[in-house]
Amino acid sequence: MASIHKDIPIGAPAHDVWDAVRDFGAPHRRLVPGFVLDTKLDGEARIVSFANGTVARELLVDCDDTRRRLVYAVISERMKQHSASVQVIAEGEGCCRLIWIVDLLPHEIAPYIDGQMDQAALAMQKALARSAKVESGFASDPALSRYGGSK
Repeated sequence: MASIHKDIPIGAPAHDVWDAVRDFGAPHRRLVPGFVLDTKLDGEARIVSFANGTVARELLVDCDDTRRRLVYAVISERMKQHSASVQVIAEGEGCCRLIWIVDLLPHEIAPYIDGQMDQAALAMQKALARSAKVESGFASDPALSRYGGSK
């Protein structure tokens, strides 16, 4: 089984990032706008429409507010297995890290998923850092600058 790990620095407070992550029905609004174009809830699942034309059905497995950890699985004919966890870890008052782990089969699809995760990470950093700057009222904050770039 392929396992992909991303450790993504985010220039925003952990509670704000977690609020966007846990909003399972709206990643296209606050978490990864532009990377995800639309999301529709269907019971315990969401139907996600990506900018590249892919549509995925993602099943909510767990949402743990205490640990700031969300787990989901992708249900697809292309993949035998896909499970993912996203955890938000505070790093001071205005910054955090998002740990995103995906385990999947077949192995051959891992490079594609890895690339998509990199694109999603950039979208997250941009959207969440921008949101933090707007909420703080500061156009530029030196503490955020180290988290505004790529991973």
